[in-house]
Amino acid sequence: MEYRRFNHTIVARLDKGEDILGQVKVIAQEENIELATVQALGAVDDFTVGVFDTKTKEYHANHFEGSYEIVSLTGTINTMHGKFYSHLHMSAGNDKGQVFGGHLNKAHVSATCEMIITVIEGKVDREFSEEIGLNLFRFF
Repeated sequence: MEYRRFNHTIVARLDKGEDILGQVKVIAQEENIELATVQALGAVDDFTVGVFDTKTKEYHANHFEGSYEIVSLTGTINTMHGKFYSHLHMSAGNDKGQVFGGHLNKAHVSATCEMIITVIEGKVDREFSEEIGLNLFRFF
């Protein structure tokens, strides 16, 4: 991975073999990011995305292997109890144009991933909601 920071914007290139979630964490920690948005595109060959069932309050994971193009990767970086936290969703398409997506659990770069992180001045933490079953934004 290589990245550059331009004021409040970070432009990153993730390389073949790298884990997207792991590299987002590296950038966030190196740059002391407490609040940001993330967007990216690229190619992956192994990824897992989930869908949250609001009735059972459980994620159902779907795992994919093969050649996929990231159609959209979007989300946030913030904190939970003062420590790094990210919430990303990804959609990726195969060679037939079928697209699969959801909450990103894992993604392995097969060629490259071009990522833009926009740092926001401020802080938003997270707190687990028993009612919803998710870690929700907690504003100060």
